[in-house]
Amino acid sequence: MTYNDLYINGAWRSGSGGERFDVLNPADETLLASVASASEPDAVAAVDAAHDAFSAWAGLEPRERGEILRKAFELMQDRLEDIARLITLENGKARADAMGEAAYAAEFFRWFSEEAVRGEGMLTRAPSSGARTLVHYKPAGIAVLVTPWNYPAAMGTRKIAPALAAGCPVVIKPAAETPLTMLALMPLLEEAGVPPGVVNVLPTGDPGPVVDTMLQDPRVRVVSFTGSTAVGRKLLRSSAAQVIKPAMELGGNAPFLVFEDADIDAAVEGCMLAKMRNLGEACTAANRIFVHESVASTFVERFTARMQALQVGDGLAEGIDVGPLVNAATRDKVAAMVADAVAKGARIRCGGVAPKGKGFFYPPTVLTDVPREADCCHEEIFGPVAAIQTFTNEADVIARANETEYGLAAYVFTEDLRRGLAVSEQLEFGMVGLNRGLVSDPAAPFGGVKQSGLGREGGHEGMLEFMESQYISTNW
Repeated sequence: MTYNDLYINGAWRSGSGGERFDVLNPADETLLASVASASEPDAVAAVDAAHDAFSAWAGLEPRERGEILRKAFELMQDRLEDIARLITLENGKARADAMGEAAYAAEFFRWFSEEAVRGEGMLTRAPSSGARTLVHYKPAGIAVLVTPWNYPAAMGTRKIAPALAAGCPVVIKPAAETPLTMLALMPLLEEAGVPPGVVNVLPTGDPGPVVDTMLQDPRVRVVSFTGSTAVGRKLLRSSAAQVIKPAMELGGNAPFLVFEDADIDAAVEGCMLAKMRNLGEACTAANRIFVHESVASTFVERFTARMQALQVGDGLAEGIDVGPLVNAATRDKVAAMVADAVAKGARIRCGGVAPKGKGFFYPPTVLTDVPREADCCHEEIFGPVAAIQTFTNEADVIARANETEYGLAAYVFTEDLRRGLAVSEQLEFGMVGLNRGLVSDPAAPFGGVKQSGLGREGGHEGMLEFMESQYISTNW
């Protein structure tokens, strides 16, 4: 069953304005569903529902909240195939990628079911006054969650799970390109025992007024956003009037460093994962690949062979590795970046030409001799294009890697652990994969520095984003 209405206070609604928007299958551009489009009155209704549910949900014992989240994990585990199929239908990613996302999304419910009971406080004695200071954590309040299209399930559960574990009700605004997966999770959360009003979903074709309405409401205390830095800046400005606590996971421009002493086969495997996971439509994707000049020809040869072997097609079909990009605008942006790099001197080793016909496909592409002034060195490619440069000097490549306003993820491959750790410490990024092409993990604090965001998701820190500390000073 496809759920395609608003979900407010445990009920499905068509929306106050009666407007709807279309969700397309990016593989063939056919209509998947017509979805209710929320407007400002719906935003108010969702915040009302969350407000009414807040006290009872926050008042539950942490163990009770944890058990509900654990049940949500188990229910997702039972339905991974169905969830993955829906992800592929609306996002385009191949089945293996979609199954990986569904399992990853479920893990946030399991992790935060365990974290729900670990809201530890602290008891200290003030050194000058002798007063006892008791510190504890309280749920911050209603959280507005704004999620992107590249991970329709995981970017939602990564926010919903810690908010619920902390005791906060939420209103989630999924991306217009991919709202169906999040809507489909609502009956599952109901079955797990989440009460009405604790989770509300507002798909909309006009997100600006809907989100602004919620951020102007003094009852909203947290805004958690994953998406571009440009939109993140707008949300920070909108939330400033009510001094709403922000959690921002923004853009990236990840460097991937391959030193001369690296295991080349391991580096190729790591680069395939860091570049091609989710078709490259990930803020953590390897965007600038730096390979030491002495091993560059070997690396490029092996990596290009792997990229050429990938099968492109409808993500639901057997044997497909690379599905379509999410929409025409994304495909066209990728094509424009390749054209720009080639015009400035880059060389195409494979791919580089979008196929004719229906669907938003772009082939796995390898570019070498990419100049520093190419657009793809400064902006997220967000597609299956690997832009390779060479280097000879360690200090120089570290400086080049840091030569960006973004600071989300970076990758380092070297067999010298001492060097790897030293280089990692000098990289201005919130996460570093050392001899690993994957940094995302529900148990780790995911997030960036500089223009890549504020706060962390996952780990113990993820729940603290939805809590406020309070201290009580007393004597005895």
